[in-house]
Amino acid sequence: MTLQPVEWIVESKAWRGAPTPALSILIPFFRDDPVRLLAALDGAPAGVEVVVLDDGSGDGDLAARVAQAVGAAALPARFVRLSTNEGRSKGRNRLAGHARGGHLLFLDADMLPDRPTFVADWLALIGATNPAVAFGGFSLDQTPRIREHALHRAMALKSDCLSAAVRQQAPEKHVFTSNLLVRRDVFETIGFDEAFTGWGWEDVEWAMRVARAHPILHVDIPASHLGLDTAAVIARKYEQSAANFARVVASHRAVVETYPSYRVARLLRRAPLRGLWRPALKAFAVADLAPLPARDLAMRLYRAALYAEAV
Repeated sequence: MTLQPVEWIVESKAWRGAPTPALSILIPFFRDDPVRLLAALDGAPAGVEVVVLDDGSGDGDLAARVAQAVGAAALPARFVRLSTNEGRSKGRNRLAGHARGGHLLFLDADMLPDRPTFVADWLALIGATNPAVAFGGFSLDQTPRIREHALHRAMALKSDCLSAAVRQQAPEKHVFTSNLLVRRDVFETIGFDEAFTGWGWEDVEWAMRVARAHPILHVDIPASHLGLDTAAVIARKYEQSAANFARVVASHRAVVETYPSYRVARLLRRAPLRGLWRPALKAFAVADLAPLPARDLAMRLYRAALYAEAV
């Protein structure tokens, strides 16, 4: 029998007795520090609450800092600390269970709003259109330039830091939980698939299911992604994501077949001796002294070669 994680809860003085908010900002973290983000959100307009989830980080010092920030917050805020890690899907579903707002804004702990009007802009959108789902986009505008993160920066600028107009061309493909607004009734009927484990694809797969019943709106209400990874970490995440990609292909093949990553994976599946040349792609991609554009291509091909097993 699997034991349920124990929850420890800390609340700000404004939490109890607060009127039902229009917006609940939900921040999960696993060893990332959300305190800077909490400080940026603490001046939010009325009608907003924040719920933070420590998904079993096991870091007492970090938990203490977050508890202090939440306890001192001027806005309604709740901190939920779990005794054990649940994972990306289960953790976000649990967060939604603590929220009281009509809309939920999933915001990763390593994000930082790009504009002082970030929360007000989301509230204005809710008031104007009551969207079922909206993704605000993300940038690297406030992300420090670190040499070890050069590859991740290059890849993100090319594939992820896109305008709303570009993202709207493939709405479900460009949905990430880093800055994602969902109306409560939508999330109550379509939550994240808890069968996903590790890293990757649970947000896009969720968007594929949502898109069957609701429009997905893309807007430009960006936040900066501060937590870029080294090349070695990117490779490890892609390795983790291969099984999740296989789940997506099994359930949504007609959609995934339109993605370039799927088509490249199909081509690489026919190539012989993958066990020999795939490690070479990884070794080149993580080599800091190699030319950055070539490393970018090698990492994308390495991911496709991993995914070749699923197509």
